[in-house]
Amino acid sequence: MATADADDFLPEALQFRPSAPLVDIGANLTHESFDRDLEAVIQRAQTAQVTTMIVTGTDLAHAKQAVTLAKQYPGLYATAGVHPHDASHWDKNLERAMAALHAMPEVVAVGECGLDFNRNFSTPQEQERAFEAQLALAVESDLPLFLHERDAGQRMREILHAWRDEISHAVVHCFTADSDTLFGYLDLDLHIGLTGWICDERRGHHLRPLVSDIPLERLMVETDCPYLLPRNLPAKLKGRRHEPALLPWIVREIAQWHGISETELGAATTKTAQRFFRLPTES
Repeated sequence: MATADADDFLPEALQFRPSAPLVDIGANLTHESFDRDLEAVIQRAQTAQVTTMIVTGTDLAHAKQAVTLAKQYPGLYATAGVHPHDASHWDKNLERAMAALHAMPEVVAVGECGLDFNRNFSTPQEQERAFEAQLALAVESDLPLFLHERDAGQRMREILHAWRDEISHAVVHCFTADSDTLFGYLDLDLHIGLTGWICDERRGHHLRPLVSDIPLERLMVETDCPYLLPRNLPAKLKGRRHEPALLPWIVREIAQWHGISETELGAATTKTAQRFFRLPTES
């Protein structure tokens, strides 16, 4: 039986409500760590002005769960794709199942898909085969792409360059790479998603001087929760589980490095996300 834990609530020091609504473009709310208190997590997010959350579907089971959540909770939407770690499972049956999900109104992007040459849980050849198949599905459905890339920037750019005239929009989610990779993506007219990685003094500092090079109309924000809890929060969470209610702290950090106010950064990334995912705008 699950017991109450310190990650069931946010300390008062972390309860931060910005003036403008935010969009979390990458929330893994189907993760088992949210099973016991998902409704409270969503309520805390809404209280923190994170009014829209894109629930990431990384395989068939999680994509179906994401759609179920999007049907159940206003302000939630889903992506549907196969992560490169699971690319070895790609076959025609999976392709048909993904195409059916992409036709559902709750699904706003194809993905999470892409290339991960860092861990190679699937071989590079299997990853490229699944990725190109999902690029074709994005063309067929006219949905934008929610992309994952680790240590595969050059190959990712080569593949996307070949498809660029056919696909619509694409966002490289949880961007953590170097300047050459960033500028290569921007040259392809891609969008960039930034997470709490930038709040990590051990490994995220190289991103900070790059932030101001990302045009606001290409920039979006995300938690990638329950992962990547910001390390510079003013209070500790014993459970170390990240959640969408903490997105305003990430926005504050990104705004500092972009050289603008957090209000401007928040409003701009929300507008960009609404346009990218074709979301309804608040009146």
